[in-house]
Amino acid sequence: MNTKPFRSGLSENAVMVTRVADRQWHALDDDLVVGRGHAQHRPDGRLFVSIDAWHDATFDRLAEAMLAQLPAPLYTVVDEADVELTARWRRAGFTIRRREWEYVVPTDPRVTGLDAVLPPSGVTIVPAGQADESLLRAVDRAIRDEVEATVGWQSMPAEVIPRPEGDTIVDPSKYAVAASADRYLGLIRVVTVNRPRIGLVAVRAGEQRRGIARALPAHALGTLHRAGSAAAWTEVHEANQAASALFEGIGARPMSSNLELVR
Repeated sequence: MNTKPFRSGLSENAVMVTRVADRQWHALDDDLVVGRGHAQHRPDGRLFVSIDAWHDATFDRLAEAMLAQLPAPLYTVVDEADVELTARWRRAGFTIRRREWEYVVPTDPRVTGLDAVLPPSGVTIVPAGQADESLLRAVDRAIRDEVEATVGWQSMPAEVIPRPEGDTIVDPSKYAVAASADRYLGLIRVVTVNRPRIGLVAVRAGEQRRGIARALPAHALGTLHRAGSAAAWTEVHEANQAASALFEGIGARPMSSNLELVR
């Protein structure tokens, strides 16, 4: 661990930035912590940074110290409405890489229009917690490979839930799947921490345009509605027009947007 102070500026009273632990920094003003910086690998292997500081000068000094000690590329996520924070990161050399819209999704089937939606012939929906883990991992891997070969997995919603390295299934009990007689055709992941969040809806390329992509949220949202949740949330990459159309078509409303920045 490197604890050598990083002093920025020429003033003897300049705030000092110290690396206090692995990927953690503090900005000190006469031994008072006036800012904190942190770096963490996301599940996809990318390194994300965050800085908590009241003043621009403190933010800039933390950023300067962190960027000098961390390998590129580096990423961060900000609420697009936070113009000041976005400007701070851009001043540190970050540029906008992607935008994600956050939608609030109603669960009442009378509102979504999904009350009469059923899976296509020969397809059944296996509820969350009942999926065969080996078949689940197989369809997850197949879909990821298909997406990576076309638009790239980075076009999908950012994955922020910690998982073991190399394991793309966070918790098998969170996935409902669309199943044929011998394999799974699609999946939906719903995680509830503070509120229900739809983290992923995906269907094998050869099985798309059959209604599976509507049957999966119809099942998941109906389950949430019966459990007492009036709404769920999801994020959609702005370039993913199919996903935007799917959610807006069932009454979802964009509430905010996040920017992913890269340096």
